[in-house]
Amino acid sequence: MADCVFCAIIAGDSPADVVLDEPDHLAFLDRRPVFKGHVLLVPRTHVVTLPDLPADLRDGFFEATQRLATAVVEGLGAQGSFVAMNNVVSQSVPHLHCHVVPRTKGDGLRGFFWPRTKYDDGEAVEYAGRLRRALGGDRL
Repeated sequence: MADCVFCAIIAGDSPADVVLDEPDHLAFLDRRPVFKGHVLLVPRTHVVTLPDLPADLRDGFFEATQRLATAVVEGLGAQGSFVAMNNVVSQSVPHLHCHVVPRTKGDGLRGFFWPRTKYDDGEAVEYAGRLRRALGGDRL
């Protein structure tokens, strides 16, 4: 899809700090993270919402979500994670994406209010590398 920012990232036309690159999906750091290490997982096929996700992509998508939830704990030292996706309402990019956000007790996240932060110079590359290593390698 020509005007989809996630399709542009998948095509390599827009930069991203990639943490997982597999045949059916791609995961990269959110540019405006709730907390540093906040990852977005997207299917490579342009799919707008979860109900649109083809059955043959579903299990792999959620298996990758599980691995990312583990990686934010093992790679970043988080105590847990927040995993979420929006369908149409509050969906800022009309391409299915799953948020995997590292969590620590007392981090200040309450309900569905998502404060945003920014990476300092070089931090995004460092966080992406830590997550790739926790996922089993730094092959990118």
